[in-house]
Amino acid sequence: MDVLKNKTKKIYKAKVSRVEKISSNSHLIEINLPSAEEIQPGQFISIYCSGLTLRRPFSVYSQNGNTIGIMFKERGLGTKYIKSLKSGDDIDVIGPFGNGFDIKNKKSLLIGAGIGAAPIAFLKSKLDKMKQENLFICGFLNKNEIPNCVNVDKVYTDDGSAGEKGSVLNYLGAVINEYKPEIIYVCGPLIVLRETAKLAEIFDLEIQVAMEKVMACGIGVCRGCVIDIKKDGKIINASVCKDGPVFSGKEVVWQ
Repeated sequence: MDVLKNKTKKIYKAKVSRVEKISSNSHLIEINLPSAEEIQPGQFISIYCSGLTLRRPFSVYSQNGNTIGIMFKERGLGTKYIKSLKSGDDIDVIGPFGNGFDIKNKKSLLIGAGIGAAPIAFLKSKLDKMKQENLFICGFLNKNEIPNCVNVDKVYTDDGSAGEKGSVLNYLGAVINEYKPEIIYVCGPLIVLRETAKLAEIFDLEIQVAMEKVMACGIGVCRGCVIDIKKDGKIINASVCKDGPVFSGKEVVWQ
């Protein structure tokens, strides 16, 4: 079996199952691992991109047995390489990394924005299997950016080309008032995380945020993805890759 182990991770010599375009600016790659431990929504894997020194981290969108799915946008040389892969190609994957969502048996509001929809969609699939009540809302720039593989209960687009017009943040207070969740799970750009955390505080709701941050090593050594969090009345450093990516929205020191 092509799995190399060390104390912190597994290195998989895997195969690409498929790569396909799922929106105007995003793709889905499915990877067949020789074996796979259960991955929690919110965790991520890192992919070696030929010719590049640093691996590229990606939140996991789906897991079906030994097959995992990753949603990504082409943003640089790494994602350009991944987009170029074909079914049957070899791929080098390490993971899973980090702490995923701490799933609670509570009425859940799930919020995704842009590519941040990926780990939230994975979480929704888990909650649906557990028959836990949830509402999945998501914001995009326009209808062309909505991934065709993501089933969303309510969608919002900046230009109004699909769903309600405007940012998901414009409607969030009303959604909370109407749906009355007990917990919020969210992933997206910093502004979405920060403003959602503020609303959760106003409504006195538990909130878990999946942070998006540029990561180099993926194991907390390089300290390139450090944020400030509050612990026991003190402000301390935390690495998104190792201590997160999921944090309590109430403990993050928002900038």
